Amino acid sequence: MESFDLFSLRHTFESQGIMISFNGLFSHSVIEQLGEAVKKHLQSDDAPKDRIKEVFSVFVEQAQNLKNYTTRDDTELPEDKSSHSGTLIIARNNDNYIVSSGNVVRNEDEQLLRERLDPLITADKDALKKMYKKRLREPINENEGAGLGFISMARKATKPLHYSIRRYDDTNSFFTIEVII
Repeated sequence: MESFDLFSLRHTFESQGIMISFNGLFSHSVIEQLGEAVKKHLQSDDAPKDRIKEVFSVFVEQAQNLKNYTTRDDTELPEDKSSHSGTLIIARNNDNYIVSSGNVVRNEDEQLLRERLDPLITADKDALKKMYKKRLREPINENEGAGLGFISMARKATKPLHYSIRRYDDTNSFFTIEVII
């Protein structure tokens, strides 16, 4: 086995402003422990309390999405372990914090993801608030949850959400979402 090139990895982290990263299986305890690390790191970065709350909230939403999606019973993911895990980072770029996550999704979910995210990208704060309130009044779909997560993240973001979906194999893709706060 080759040794890891931690020097290059550290350089990548520093050049992209990555403060915290995690790649692996997300569980309740992992989310809890990472959450504590996120809070402490942001506090040591002298972030304002309202920013810490917003970054933390988006972190929790993305981590929960990773945990829920990668452990769904109906998800037919490739056999390799990496497809059943997620990646989450928190970075800083000047005055902004960036919370980004990625995981493998089924190709058939691509259209639904686009339908949910595209309207949020073009909506202003008032429209996002109306979408949120409307969604609160709608019945909860047991397979999809309340559907408030993307809207909540868009409301906290200072710039439009950014996402990408790249082919992983014939039946799966890699979905990434980025929230700038």
